[in-house]
Amino acid sequence: MLSSNSIQESSFNSTKSKQIQTILPYGKHDPHQMETAQKAQEDILLEPFHYLVSNPGKDVRAKMIEAFDAWLQVPKDELVVITRVIEMLHSASLLIDDVEDESMLRRGVPAAHHIYGTPQTINCANYVYFLALNEISKLNNANMITIYTEELINLHRGQGMELFWRDTLTCPTEQEFLDMVNDKTGGLLRLAVKLMQAASQSTVDYTSLVNKIGIHFQVRDDYMNLQSKKYADNKGFCEDLTEGKFSFPIIHSIRADPTNRQLLNILKQRSNSVELKQFALQLLEKTNTFAYCRQFLAVLENEAREEIKLLGGNRMLEKIMDALSIKEETS
Repeated sequence: MLSSNSIQESSFNSTKSKQIQTILPYGKHDPHQMETAQKAQEDILLEPFHYLVSNPGKDVRAKMIEAFDAWLQVPKDELVVITRVIEMLHSASLLIDDVEDESMLRRGVPAAHHIYGTPQTINCANYVYFLALNEISKLNNANMITIYTEELINLHRGQGMELFWRDTLTCPTEQEFLDMVNDKTGGLLRLAVKLMQAASQSTVDYTSLVNKIGIHFQVRDDYMNLQSKKYADNKGFCEDLTEGKFSFPIIHSIRADPTNRQLLNILKQRSNSVELKQFALQLLEKTNTFAYCRQFLAVLENEAREEIKLLGGNRMLEKIMDALSIKEETS
Protein backbone atom coordinates (compact mmCIF):
# COMPACT_ATOMS: atom_id res chain seq x y z
CA MET A 1 0.00 0.00 0.00
CA LEU A 2 1.17 3.54 -0.57
CA SER A 3 2.48 5.61 2.31
CA SER A 4 0.26 8.31 3.72
CA ASN A 5 2.53 11.14 2.66
CA SER A 6 0.25 13.46 0.76
CA ILE A 7 1.26 15.86 -1.95
CA GLN A 8 1.76 19.34 -0.63
CA GLU A 9 -0.96 21.86 -1.31
CA SER A 10 1.65 24.32 -2.53
CA SER A 11 2.13 22.07 -5.57
CA PHE A 12 -1.54 21.96 -6.50
CA ASN A 13 -4.92 21.95 -4.83
CA SER A 14 -5.42 18.20 -4.95
CA THR A 15 -4.34 16.65 -1.67
CA LYS A 16 -6.48 14.07 0.08
CA SER A 17 -7.72 16.72 2.49
CA LYS A 18 -8.79 18.90 -0.44
CA GLN A 19 -10.30 16.20 -2.65
CA ILE A 20 -13.83 17.23 -1.74
CA GLN A 21 -13.13 20.58 -3.40
CA THR A 22 -11.67 19.21 -6.62
CA ILE A 23 -14.32 20.64 -8.90
CA LEU A 24 -14.89 24.06 -7.42
CA PRO A 25 -16.71 26.18 -8.49
CA TYR A 26 -18.99 23.40 -9.73
CA GLY A 27 -20.35 22.33 -6.38
CA LYS A 28 -19.54 22.12 -2.69
CA HIS A 29 -19.27 25.85 -2.94
CA ASP A 30 -17.71 28.12 -0.36
CA PRO A 31 -20.14 28.20 2.61
CA HIS A 32 -19.39 31.90 3.03
CA GLN A 33 -20.80 32.65 -0.41
CA MET A 34 -24.44 33.56 -0.77
CA GLU A 35 -26.61 30.56 -1.58
CA THR A 36 -28.02 30.58 -5.11
CA ALA A 37 -30.41 28.25 -6.90
CA GLN A 38 -27.70 27.31 -9.40
CA LYS A 39 -25.19 26.38 -6.70
CA ALA A 40 -27.82 24.35 -4.87
CA GLN A 41 -28.55 22.49 -8.10
CA GLU A 42 -24.86 21.78 -8.61
CA ASP A 43 -24.66 20.26 -5.15
CA ILE A 44 -27.60 18.00 -5.97
CA LEU A 45 -26.22 16.96 -9.36
CA LEU A 46 -22.78 16.22 -7.94
CA GLU A 47 -23.80 14.60 -4.67
CA PRO A 48 -22.79 11.03 -5.68
CA PHE A 49 -19.41 12.38 -6.79
CA HIS A 50 -18.83 14.23 -3.55
CA TYR A 51 -19.96 11.22 -1.55
CA LEU A 52 -17.25 9.17 -3.24
CA VAL A 53 -14.42 11.69 -2.86
CA SER A 54 -15.30 12.26 0.80
CA ASN A 55 -13.83 8.78 1.31
CA PRO A 56 -10.48 9.35 -0.43
CA GLY A 57 -8.42 6.57 -1.95
CA LYS A 58 -4.66 6.15 -2.18
CA ASP A 59 -4.16 9.30 -4.28
CA VAL A 60 -1.83 7.38 -6.60
CA ARG A 61 -2.57 9.45 -9.70
CA ALA A 62 -1.89 12.77 -8.00
CA LYS A 63 1.42 11.40 -6.75
CA MET A 64 2.24 10.14 -10.25
CA ILE A 65 1.56 13.60 -11.64
CA GLU A 66 3.85 15.19 -9.08
CA ALA A 67 6.55 12.64 -9.88
CA PHE A 68 6.40 13.20 -13.66
CA ASP A 69 6.38 16.94 -13.08
CA ALA A 70 9.91 16.60 -11.71
CA TRP A 71 10.83 15.93 -15.35
CA LEU A 72 8.23 18.00 -17.21
CA GLN A 73 8.12 21.19 -15.10
CA VAL A 74 4.59 22.12 -16.15
CA PRO A 75 3.51 25.71 -15.35
CA LYS A 76 1.75 25.65 -12.00
CA ASP A 77 -1.62 27.00 -13.19
CA GLU A 78 -1.87 24.34 -15.89
CA LEU A 79 -0.70 21.62 -13.51
CA VAL A 80 -3.49 22.52 -11.10
CA VAL A 81 -6.08 22.08 -13.86
CA ILE A 82 -4.58 18.83 -15.16
CA THR A 83 -4.45 17.33 -11.67
CA ARG A 84 -8.01 18.38 -10.94
CA VAL A 85 -9.22 16.93 -14.26
CA ILE A 86 -7.55 13.56 -13.64
CA GLU A 87 -9.06 13.35 -10.15
CA MET A 88 -12.47 14.21 -11.56
CA LEU A 89 -12.23 11.59 -14.29
CA HIS A 90 -10.90 8.91 -11.96
CA SER A 91 -13.70 9.42 -9.44
CA ALA A 92 -16.37 9.61 -12.15
CA SER A 93 -15.08 6.39 -13.72
CA LEU A 94 -15.29 4.66 -10.33
CA LEU A 95 -18.95 5.66 -10.05
CA ILE A 96 -19.61 3.99 -13.41
CA ASP A 97 -17.42 0.96 -12.61
CA ASP A 98 -19.34 0.27 -9.42
CA VAL A 99 -22.66 0.37 -11.29
CA GLU A 100 -21.41 -1.90 -14.09
CA ASP A 101 -19.76 -4.31 -11.64
CA GLU A 102 -22.73 -4.26 -9.24
CA SER A 103 -20.25 -3.51 -6.44
CA MET A 104 -21.56 -3.31 -2.90
CA LEU A 105 -18.61 -1.44 -1.40
CA ARG A 106 -16.13 1.23 -2.44
CA ARG A 107 -13.37 2.18 0.00
CA GLY A 108 -15.12 0.38 2.81
CA VAL A 109 -18.50 2.14 2.48
CA PRO A 110 -21.58 1.45 0.32
CA ALA A 111 -21.01 2.24 -3.36
CA ALA A 112 -22.64 5.50 -4.44
CA HIS A 113 -25.40 3.93 -6.54
CA HIS A 114 -26.69 2.10 -3.46
CA ILE A 115 -27.19 5.49 -1.80
CA TYR A 116 -28.32 7.66 -4.72
CA GLY A 117 -29.66 5.09 -7.17
CA THR A 118 -28.27 3.99 -10.52
CA PRO A 119 -29.80 6.71 -12.76
CA GLN A 120 -28.58 9.66 -10.66
CA THR A 121 -25.14 8.11 -10.22
CA ILE A 122 -24.70 7.52 -13.96
CA ASN A 123 -25.89 11.03 -14.78
CA CYS A 124 -23.52 12.50 -12.20
CA ALA A 125 -20.53 10.59 -13.58
CA ASN A 126 -21.28 11.62 -17.16
CA TYR A 127 -21.75 15.21 -16.02
CA VAL A 128 -18.31 15.17 -14.40
CA TYR A 129 -16.74 13.86 -17.64
CA PHE A 130 -17.99 16.98 -19.40
CA LEU A 131 -17.08 19.31 -16.54
CA ALA A 132 -13.55 17.94 -16.83
CA LEU A 133 -13.53 18.58 -20.58
CA ASN A 134 -14.72 22.11 -19.88
CA GLU A 135 -11.77 22.59 -17.54
CA ILE A 136 -9.34 21.43 -20.25
CA SER A 137 -10.91 23.76 -22.81
CA LYS A 138 -10.04 26.74 -20.60
CA LEU A 139 -6.34 26.06 -21.19
CA ASN A 140 -6.80 27.05 -24.86
CA ASN A 141 -4.68 24.20 -26.17
CA ALA A 142 -6.35 22.33 -29.04
CA ASN A 143 -3.91 19.44 -28.71
CA MET A 144 -5.15 18.84 -25.17
CA ILE A 145 -8.73 18.46 -26.40
CA THR A 146 -7.55 15.83 -28.89
CA ILE A 147 -5.57 14.01 -26.20
CA TYR A 148 -8.54 14.07 -23.83
CA THR A 149 -10.90 12.68 -26.48
CA GLU A 150 -8.51 9.94 -27.61
CA GLU A 151 -7.87 8.65 -24.11
CA LEU A 152 -11.53 8.76 -23.06
CA ILE A 153 -12.28 6.68 -26.17
CA ASN A 154 -9.54 4.23 -25.14
CA LEU A 155 -10.92 4.05 -21.61
CA HIS A 156 -14.40 3.14 -22.84
CA ARG A 157 -13.04 0.63 -25.36
CA GLY A 158 -11.14 -1.13 -22.60
CA GLN A 159 -14.10 -1.10 -20.25
CA GLY A 160 -16.37 -2.38 -23.02
CA MET A 161 -14.16 -5.39 -23.76
CA GLU A 162 -13.89 -6.27 -20.08
CA LEU A 163 -17.68 -6.18 -19.75
CA PHE A 164 -18.09 -8.28 -22.91
CA TRP A 165 -15.77 -11.00 -21.59
CA ARG A 166 -17.57 -11.05 -18.26
CA ASP A 167 -21.10 -11.07 -19.63
CA THR A 168 -20.44 -13.72 -22.31
CA LEU A 169 -18.15 -15.83 -20.08
CA THR A 170 -15.38 -15.48 -22.67
CA CYS A 171 -11.89 -15.94 -21.26
CA PRO A 172 -9.46 -13.65 -23.12
CA THR A 173 -5.82 -14.45 -23.76
CA GLU A 174 -3.23 -12.82 -21.55
CA GLN A 175 -2.25 -10.46 -24.37
CA GLU A 176 -5.87 -9.49 -25.02
CA PHE A 177 -6.20 -8.72 -21.33
CA LEU A 178 -3.03 -6.60 -21.30
CA ASP A 179 -4.24 -4.68 -24.37
CA MET A 180 -7.52 -3.99 -22.55
CA VAL A 181 -5.65 -2.81 -19.44
CA ASN A 182 -3.50 -0.52 -21.55
CA ASP A 183 -6.70 1.11 -22.81
CA LYS A 184 -8.63 1.19 -19.53
CA THR A 185 -6.27 1.55 -16.57
CA GLY A 186 -3.39 2.97 -18.57
CA GLY A 187 -5.69 5.49 -20.21
CA LEU A 188 -6.02 7.88 -17.27
CA LEU A 189 -2.33 7.73 -16.39
CA ARG A 190 -1.42 8.25 -20.04
CA LEU A 191 -3.93 11.10 -20.29
CA ALA A 192 -2.33 12.83 -17.32
CA VAL A 193 1.20 12.58 -18.68
CA LYS A 194 0.21 13.47 -22.26
CA LEU A 195 -1.59 16.58 -21.02
CA MET A 196 1.49 17.49 -19.01
CA GLN A 197 3.71 16.93 -22.06
CA ALA A 198 1.43 19.21 -24.09
CA ALA A 199 1.92 21.94 -21.46
CA SER A 200 5.66 21.39 -21.05
CA GLN A 201 8.71 22.70 -22.88
CA SER A 202 10.18 19.19 -22.73
CA THR A 203 10.15 17.08 -25.90
CA VAL A 204 10.73 13.74 -24.16
CA ASP A 205 7.93 11.18 -24.63
CA TYR A 206 7.18 9.24 -21.43
CA THR A 207 4.33 7.15 -22.89
CA SER A 208 6.23 3.85 -22.86
CA LEU A 209 7.02 4.18 -19.16
CA VAL A 210 3.46 5.20 -18.32
CA ASN A 211 2.11 2.13 -20.14
CA LYS A 212 4.35 -0.16 -18.08
CA ILE A 213 3.27 1.49 -14.84
CA GLY A 214 -0.40 1.28 -15.82
CA ILE A 215 -0.22 -2.45 -16.56
CA HIS A 216 1.75 -3.08 -13.37
CA PHE A 217 -0.84 -1.15 -11.37
CA GLN A 218 -3.79 -3.18 -12.73
CA VAL A 219 -2.17 -6.61 -12.48
CA ARG A 220 -1.14 -5.77 -8.93
CA ASP A 221 -4.69 -4.67 -8.16
CA ASP A 222 -6.06 -7.96 -9.53
CA TYR A 223 -3.56 -9.92 -7.45
CA MET A 224 -4.32 -7.97 -4.29
CA ASN A 225 -8.08 -8.39 -4.78
CA LEU A 226 -7.60 -12.12 -4.25
CA GLN A 227 -4.77 -11.99 -1.71
CA SER A 228 -5.04 -8.89 0.47
CA LYS A 229 -7.08 -8.63 3.67
CA LYS A 230 -7.08 -4.83 3.31
CA TYR A 231 -8.69 -5.15 -0.12
CA ALA A 232 -11.26 -7.54 1.33
CA ASP A 233 -12.14 -4.99 4.02
CA ASN A 234 -12.60 -2.23 1.43
CA LYS A 235 -14.27 -4.11 -1.42
CA GLY A 236 -15.36 -7.46 -0.03
CA PHE A 237 -13.65 -10.88 0.06
CA CYS A 238 -12.38 -11.82 -3.43
CA GLU A 239 -14.84 -9.39 -4.99
CA ASP A 240 -13.55 -10.05 -8.51
CA LEU A 241 -14.93 -13.61 -8.25
CA THR A 242 -18.35 -12.30 -7.23
CA GLU A 243 -18.28 -9.89 -10.18
CA GLY A 244 -17.44 -12.72 -12.58
CA LYS A 245 -14.41 -10.74 -13.69
CA PHE A 246 -11.69 -12.20 -15.89
CA SER A 247 -8.82 -10.69 -13.93
CA PHE A 248 -5.15 -11.43 -14.63
CA PRO A 249 -4.83 -14.29 -12.08
CA ILE A 250 -8.11 -15.89 -13.15
CA ILE A 251 -7.14 -15.82 -16.84
CA HIS A 252 -3.80 -17.44 -16.05
CA SER A 253 -5.37 -20.22 -14.00
CA ILE A 254 -8.08 -21.03 -16.55
CA ARG A 255 -5.59 -21.13 -19.43
CA ALA A 256 -3.01 -23.07 -17.41
CA ASP A 257 -5.48 -25.96 -17.13
CA PRO A 258 -8.09 -25.70 -19.92
CA THR A 259 -9.51 -29.14 -19.11
CA ASN A 260 -10.68 -28.00 -15.67
CA ARG A 261 -13.81 -25.89 -16.06
CA GLN A 262 -14.45 -25.52 -12.33
CA LEU A 263 -13.09 -21.97 -12.06
CA LEU A 264 -14.99 -20.88 -15.17
CA ASN A 265 -18.21 -22.23 -13.67
CA ILE A 266 -17.55 -20.51 -10.35
CA LEU A 267 -17.20 -17.21 -12.22
CA LYS A 268 -20.51 -17.92 -13.93
CA GLN A 269 -22.27 -18.16 -10.55
CA ARG A 270 -21.18 -14.68 -9.37
CA SER A 271 -21.53 -16.06 -5.89
CA ASN A 272 -21.03 -14.33 -2.53
CA SER A 273 -20.28 -17.69 -0.90
CA VAL A 274 -17.06 -17.48 1.09
CA GLU A 275 -16.65 -21.25 0.89
CA LEU A 276 -16.97 -21.25 -2.89
CA LYS A 277 -14.47 -18.42 -3.23
CA GLN A 278 -12.03 -20.18 -0.91
CA PHE A 279 -12.30 -23.23 -3.17
CA ALA A 280 -11.57 -20.99 -6.16
CA LEU A 281 -8.41 -19.76 -4.42
CA GLN A 282 -7.34 -23.39 -4.01
CA LEU A 283 -7.73 -23.86 -7.76
CA LEU A 284 -5.57 -20.79 -8.36
CA GLU A 285 -2.90 -22.18 -6.04
CA LYS A 286 -2.89 -25.51 -7.90
CA THR A 287 -1.98 -23.73 -11.14
CA ASN A 288 0.76 -21.72 -9.37
CA THR A 289 -1.09 -18.60 -10.42
CA PHE A 290 -0.11 -16.33 -7.55
CA ALA A 291 3.58 -17.19 -7.97
CA TYR A 292 3.21 -16.43 -11.69
CA CYS A 293 1.62 -13.05 -10.89
CA ARG A 294 4.45 -12.13 -8.53
CA GLN A 295 7.01 -13.09 -11.17
CA PHE A 296 5.19 -11.11 -13.87
CA LEU A 297 5.00 -8.05 -11.61
CA ALA A 298 8.67 -8.33 -10.65
CA VAL A 299 9.75 -8.41 -14.32
CA LEU A 300 7.52 -5.44 -15.20
CA GLU A 301 8.71 -3.52 -12.15
CA ASN A 302 12.34 -4.06 -13.13
CA GLU A 303 11.62 -2.90 -16.69
CA ALA A 304 9.95 0.25 -15.38
CA ARG A 305 12.84 0.96 -13.02
CA GLU A 306 15.36 0.53 -15.84
CA GLU A 307 13.38 2.94 -18.01
CA ILE A 308 13.27 5.47 -15.17
CA LYS A 309 17.07 5.27 -14.99
CA LEU A 310 17.43 5.71 -18.75
CA LEU A 311 15.23 8.81 -18.56
CA GLY A 312 17.56 10.37 -16.00
CA GLY A 313 16.22 9.00 -12.73
CA ASN A 314 13.25 10.15 -10.68
CA ARG A 315 13.28 9.64 -6.92
CA MET A 316 9.53 10.22 -6.51
CA LEU A 317 8.67 7.63 -9.16
CA GLU A 318 11.10 5.20 -7.57
CA LYS A 319 9.32 5.65 -4.23
CA ILE A 320 5.97 4.96 -5.90
CA MET A 321 7.39 1.77 -7.41
CA ASP A 322 8.74 0.84 -3.97
CA ALA A 323 5.26 1.25 -2.50
CA LEU A 324 3.65 -0.78 -5.30
CA SER A 325 6.21 -3.56 -5.14
CA ILE A 326 4.65 -6.94 -4.31
CA LYS A 327 6.15 -9.09 -1.60
CA GLU A 328 5.36 -12.77 -1.28
CA GLU A 329 3.50 -12.29 1.98
CA THR A 330 0.48 -10.04 1.40
CA SER A 331 -1.35 -8.45 4.31
